[in-house]
Amino acid sequence: MSGRSTHRAAPSRRGVRTRHVVVPLVLVLVFAFIAGGTWVALSRYGDTLRTGTCTASGLGTSHRYSAEQTANAALISAVALDRGMPPRAASIALATAFQESRLENIDHGDRDSIGLFQQRPSQGWGTVDQIMDPVYASNAFYDALAKVPGYETMSLNDAAQTVQRSGFPEAYADHETEGRIFASALTGRSGANLVCDLDAPSGAGDPRTAQASLAREFPRLSAAGTVTSALSPAAGSAPAVPSGAGATALVIDPHGDEGRGWALASWAVARAEQDGIVQVSYGGRVWGRTGTENTTPGSWTTQAGGDASKVVVLVAGS
Repeated sequence: MSGRSTHRAAPSRRGVRTRHVVVPLVLVLVFAFIAGGTWVALSRYGDTLRTGTCTASGLGTSHRYSAEQTANAALISAVALDRGMPPRAASIALATAFQESRLENIDHGDRDSIGLFQQRPSQGWGTVDQIMDPVYASNAFYDALAKVPGYETMSLNDAAQTVQRSGFPEAYADHETEGRIFASALTGRSGANLVCDLDAPSGAGDPRTAQASLAREFPRLSAAGTVTSALSPAAGSAPAVPSGAGATALVIDPHGDEGRGWALASWAVARAEQDGIVQVSYGGRVWGRTGTENTTPGSWTTQAGGDASKVVVLVAGS
């Protein structure tokens, strides 16, 4: 051992008091710096700090889906509307798809189950490629549902189970409320109900992409001329053109059917993430992806101007 003493003089009471004061003060300053920085970020860059989800409300509650789930829910509801089936059919389909795949078009499942509804090629639902096509899968589900006598009035769970023949026969009831709420929004029964809180687009959009999806998901209504669309100058078509929007709008005409108009407007909002849509307007209401000085991003607000009888869709510009 070293002969040097290891004994240290006790710190003075003044030094202890100073240290006890300085440490909390430093912590307070650090916290204030973090809080201040967070406030600045939220206030200056709040448009980029979004949840990436969509919400529909009703029946005394609200439910939230991811942007991917919402786009798939909109497609499933669009197929029901296009076929002339009641909103009840869309409610059953949405609850079923959420239970089976969480509304994700997955390429795996129990045994050979795949897709939104976990349909099995070995049970005659179609080929793998067909089932992985959400439009085909949705039509296949509705084909089977339409053959269930009284599905419109029977319990949602029983209607779904009759189609699916699941090993968990009571599970569909767990998603009835959210199925009904989203079906109501996406079939136009509850107006400006669907709201999506999304990040700013990562790049430019193309209104022709949404137009092609419209024709694919509403083929019967498009062929009948009860849903038509055109590309028009954004200025004059929309109530206002937000900064960053492209110069060309997709204008969708529901031909005087207000419920159909809201279904199409909600459909467009649901596709906003994948198609780079920044604004949707209809019936004197506007959904804005980034918001304005007086509006909350992702909300529906009242705004005059433009063609209120048509659904006007704006995408991000280059």
